[in-house]
Amino acid sequence: MESKSNQLSERLLDYAAEIVRLTTRLRKTATGRQIASQLLRSGTSSGANYEEACGAQSRADFAHKLQIVLKELRESRFWLRLVQKTDLINDDRIKSLI
Repeated sequence: MESKSNQLSERLLDYAAEIVRLTTRLRKTATGRQIASQLLRSGTSSGANYEEACGAQSRADFAHKLQIVLKELRESRFWLRLVQKTDLINDDRIKSLI
């Protein structure tokens, strides 16, 4: 059975892959490029930061790094909601990412 940390790591990797696919579709206008840039940064860094947290040197370091993961996911949620609210992309997959 896969450990919980590996399951979360895979889910964050899947999330980042969806973000990459979505931001590729957003880059057709100046607004789309700006939002795509912000979303790509925050949406893909959560998985990388989680991987870094798994190698933390102490419980406090682990907790701090997980707080960064949560911060990046919250920022991504904002950008996804903005894409949805402004109809930049009409795609039901956005709802599953929020």
